[in-house]
Amino acid sequence: MSHVKESIAVDVPVRTAYDQWTQFESFPQFMDGVERIDQRTDTLTHWVTKIAGVEREFDAEITEQVPDEKVAWVTIGGQTEQSGVVTFEPIDPSHTRVTLMMDFDPEGMAETIGDKLGFVDRQVKGDLKRFKHFIEERGMPTGQWRGEV
Repeated sequence: MSHVKESIAVDVPVRTAYDQWTQFESFPQFMDGVERIDQRTDTLTHWVTKIAGVEREFDAEITEQVPDEKVAWVTIGGQTEQSGVVTFEPIDPSHTRVTLMMDFDPEGMAETIGDKLGFVDRQVKGDLKRFKHFIEERGMPTGQWRGEV
C-alpha cells in the first residue's frame, strides 16, 4: 500500500472550498485523468478514469463527511483499491488549507514503477493546483451539499 499527502492554500473561505469539493461530478474539470463521476446516492459515487492510457471504473463510498472539515472515502468493488480523506482548515476568514491524504494499492509493474518515481504525488499536487485555480477563478462553488455522514 502506498501513501500520498499534499496540501495547498486556496484564496477562498473554508465553506466555499468545502462546498465545491462536495460537487464530485465537477472533478473532471480540474482532476487530470478523471473522465466522469456519477453521484449515485449521497454516499456513493461511480468513477471512470483514464490515466497514462489505463482505463478504470470503480465505486467510492463516502465513509465520513463533516461540513467545512472533511470528506473521507474508500473504493468498493471495481479495479482499484484506495482510501483517503480531504480536510479543510481555515487559515483566516478568506483562505483555506486543503489537505488530501490517500492510500492506494498500485496494480502491475507499470503502476508500481510510476508510484516509486513519484507519479501519483505529482498527479495529486497538480490536481490540487487545478482545484485552486478552478475555485479561485469562480469565487463561488458550483453547488453544495451540507449533509453529514
